[in-house]
Amino acid sequence: MQKQLKQVYLVGGAVRDALLNIESKDDDYVVVGETIEHMMALGYLRVGSDFPVFLHPQTKDEYALARTERKSGKGYTGFSVDASRSVTLDEDLARRDLTINSMAQDAAGNIIDPFNGRQDLANKILRHTTQAFAEDPVRVLRVARFLARYGDQWTIHPDTQRLIEQLRDSGELQHLVAERVWQETEKALTEKFPHLYFIALSTLGIFPEIEQMVGIPQPQEHHPEGDVFNHTMLVLKRAADLGYDLDTRFAALTHDFGKATSYLNRGNLHGHEQTGVAIVKAFCERLKVPNRLRELAMLASDNHTHCHRIFELKPATLHRLIIKKMNATVHPTRFKQFIQTCICDAQGRGETLVNKAYPQAEFALNLLDKLMKLDKKKVVKEAIARGEKGPDIGRAISVAEKTCVAQFVKEYSSKNAL
Repeated sequence: MQKQLKQVYLVGGAVRDALLNIESKDDDYVVVGETIEHMMALGYLRVGSDFPVFLHPQTKDEYALARTERKSGKGYTGFSVDASRSVTLDEDLARRDLTINSMAQDAAGNIIDPFNGRQDLANKILRHTTQAFAEDPVRVLRVARFLARYGDQWTIHPDTQRLIEQLRDSGELQHLVAERVWQETEKALTEKFPHLYFIALSTLGIFPEIEQMVGIPQPQEHHPEGDVFNHTMLVLKRAADLGYDLDTRFAALTHDFGKATSYLNRGNLHGHEQTGVAIVKAFCERLKVPNRLRELAMLASDNHTHCHRIFELKPATLHRLIIKKMNATVHPTRFKQFIQTCICDAQGRGETLVNKAYPQAEFALNLLDKLMKLDKKKVVKEAIARGEKGPDIGRAISVAEKTCVAQFVKEYSSKNAL
């Protein structure tokens, strides 16, 4: 099938990843000198409505006609496209975001590299290909995401950084669509170095809740790492280093959203946990973050300090935290993610504390296990036998849970001399 197309090139991430000895997830191709009609006649399935993009009938790889794009409006949708047969490979590569993504490979394995992407790849530099970079504000997020993927040995070229700042100053970044911001942010959060994404974007006004953290002081005895921003980045880094999932990483990012507002309004951090709940909620609504992440993040903001002080809590307070607030027996996975967030919060405080033991986690998870094994059917059966019904049965279950918690605390205390 491909032999019937005269000029076909592997492009973009597949070429970049091959040069980095990384297995590429997708192979994308550019076809030069062809028409939509001929592609369809050869059996390619058109899938692009805005751009002439097709799927190979057998491999399902993506094939796109070479195209140029010209800015015709605001945001990432305001483009006019030319995909005529006269568009060259170099013209197609010129519209791409970074030099390391603007390379192609022909059928013989030769690399076509008109913008020196191979050299930038070797030097670990993220550099915009042409001024066309400025025509799509989402590319700013993509640059930051590449830092999250590759690590702090990579740098943004000074010219590209200046261009990004010009986009900020011109107001173009205000046209970023919430869904696209979250799409890139979600991907960044799953990368190996997600904190670098937010550091790279920290002066652009995209995440004001995070930018507010810069310069907000914390008690030195508890936070030798410095201000709230630095702490939050270390907490997120710890979540990634420990291999925790997207949900936990998002909660790690947002757990201290209330600190900046608390300090600016009251001059201290007291009550930042509860203050942060509304801020997390608004952040998630603005970016259309999935509900499960929002719920965990709000719970983490509200309750992480309680977890740190879990050995000081009375059984009734523990019951209220785990059963009433966290609903942990119904959502045990979410509770475990909450505990993971608290581990990261405790250990995201500089090199001296990164491996500090966090026995609260074992205590909390063992208590949850005890509550999960509570035979509620037996409790209900015994309550009915006593003639109880309606709300009385619910109270009987609550009493049994509290008794379970009290017994666990007693046994744990005797074993560990709390």
